[in-house]
Amino acid sequence: MSDFIRETLVGQIIRWATGNRFLLYPEEQPDFQIPEVYSLGTQHDTLIEKPDERTSQEDTTEESTEPENSTLEQPRAERPPPGLEWTSTLSQIVSRHNVSKVATREDLEAAYRAASLQESIKLQPSRPIVPVKTADGTILVDWYTTDDPANPQNWKFWTKFNVVFQIYQYAAIVYMGSAIFAPSEPQLMEIFGVSQSVASLGLGMYVLGYGIGPLLFSPLSEVPFVGRNLPYMVSYLLFVLISIPTALVEDIPGLMALRFLQGFFGSPCVATAGASLADVTNLFILPYLLFGWAMSGLAGPAIGPIIAGFAVVAEDWHWSMWELLWASAPSFFVFLICLPETSTATILLRRAQRLRQLTGNNHLKSQSEIEQAALSLNQVAYNALVIPWKINILDPAILFSSIYTGLVYAIFYSFFEIFPLVYMDIYGLNLGEMGLAFLTVPIGVAIAMSLYYCFLFWVVNPQMRIKGLAAPEQRLLPALVASIIIPIGLFIFGFTSRPSIHWIVPSIGAVMISGGMITIIQCMLLYVAVAYPTYSAYLFAGNDFARSSLAFAAIMWSGPMFHNLGVDRGCSLLAGLTIGCIGGVIFLYFYGAKLRARSKFAV
Repeated sequence: MSDFIRETLVGQIIRWATGNRFLLYPEEQPDFQIPEVYSLGTQHDTLIEKPDERTSQEDTTEESTEPENSTLEQPRAERPPPGLEWTSTLSQIVSRHNVSKVATREDLEAAYRAASLQESIKLQPSRPIVPVKTADGTILVDWYTTDDPANPQNWKFWTKFNVVFQIYQYAAIVYMGSAIFAPSEPQLMEIFGVSQSVASLGLGMYVLGYGIGPLLFSPLSEVPFVGRNLPYMVSYLLFVLISIPTALVEDIPGLMALRFLQGFFGSPCVATAGASLADVTNLFILPYLLFGWAMSGLAGPAIGPIIAGFAVVAEDWHWSMWELLWASAPSFFVFLICLPETSTATILLRRAQRLRQLTGNNHLKSQSEIEQAALSLNQVAYNALVIPWKINILDPAILFSSIYTGLVYAIFYSFFEIFPLVYMDIYGLNLGEMGLAFLTVPIGVAIAMSLYYCFLFWVVNPQMRIKGLAAPEQRLLPALVASIIIPIGLFIFGFTSRPSIHWIVPSIGAVMISGGMITIIQCMLLYVAVAYPTYSAYLFAGNDFARSSLAFAAIMWSGPMFHNLGVDRGCSLLAGLTIGCIGGVIFLYFYGAKLRARSKFAV
């Protein structure tokens, strides 16, 4: 328990406040035995020499199946003696930090093969991990053994489950905060005399805020000195504090500004949560967890109107914001005391600092520490603000994925404008009852999740374990089906929303749309991660911004569009746009390999 508490932000604060006298690390214990390869320093003959890149390229032979200069596997000529063969590279490649460095398809396949090995070595005896020594004598601090308990990949099931649960509940609360405002819009129009578009800004500014936030928080969380937890906790605390004046404000400009800040400071659940999940699991399990995270992102906004609908009717529009505060404050408290630091780069950097203090050997450094020393603010800003848009402009596959995921996300947020027209104006439900219509979203997402899990379990993972990594386009197979389901669902919803047809029929259409949307988003993001791993962190942040920007636009135009065109023709327009994207998915599935061959950014 003390080891768990120590890795949380509360534990780190306790250590700082007490001068590191409590919650000690193993290196700080009086009975700690320094591993021999670290205590003897640079002269130890079992250290693995990190080969010079030029030499390793010259030594590559035709019989080699993987590049000798791979960042993922140790060169064959440099294998350590028997009993020491489980090296640092095997233990690190599953993290996003390391996968983002792959340069070739062989590197990526090595990552998945090593993920398979990691599943098997858990049943084998613990073996020491030999650190790498660089050309300048630096010893790269790593895990001590293959079952090192400090490695998030080796944490016990319940510790990993706790991390996943904390990320999910955090994401659900923040995403819920967007649409929980929707039931307040009619009262804002009545009380302040504003138009529908102005009232909708309360939802739109929040969505825009958590689209801009990842451009800052995503690269910040990858800085080893910072880690994952500090951006999480500081931003979430500000989110909770800002929720107080948001619930008390009595003017429209102040409300809109505060709603933007709420979304901005809630955005680390968009920017970094996927990286936290990747820290604690391997590349085979990760897609399951990412789909669950995506489900939180769609189910959260759908639950918001259900929670706020009856309260706003019974009291006033302030209650939707009070409910968000009541949900987020306990969530933050649990998050603060229960989420350990998961960043491999940060954990190893702290270990290197402790070993230097213990041994006096300044040659002991972590790889992340070296990389951080070479990192400049300009480079961080360039990576976050320029690279995603440069790739979107120059790579048609990435541009299509951004447009398509943005379109389906925009359709999702148009629900909050069209559902009142259908279920209140056509079917005569009150505001609270209308909120229950949003249950169609989690139902559709749950059905899609079950089918997608079956696809992973019975098709993708068995093939990868037997035949190796398939082409990234394989990840798009469910998207082919989902791209057809979305326009069908839109037509059903649009043309059956009339008093003569029972409300369950358009609700079936909404279920189909929801299931198709989450499948498209999941498949496109996984395709980007597998085909463009070097830039995936930046592309995800750029994709978040594109999706949120289009969703913000949809919130603004969907109300006037459906009022002017009607539900049937408005849905037909959206269906037409998604039908056009079917051809893009088909083209990407069959010709994506040729596009990647021409791309400067794909592996």
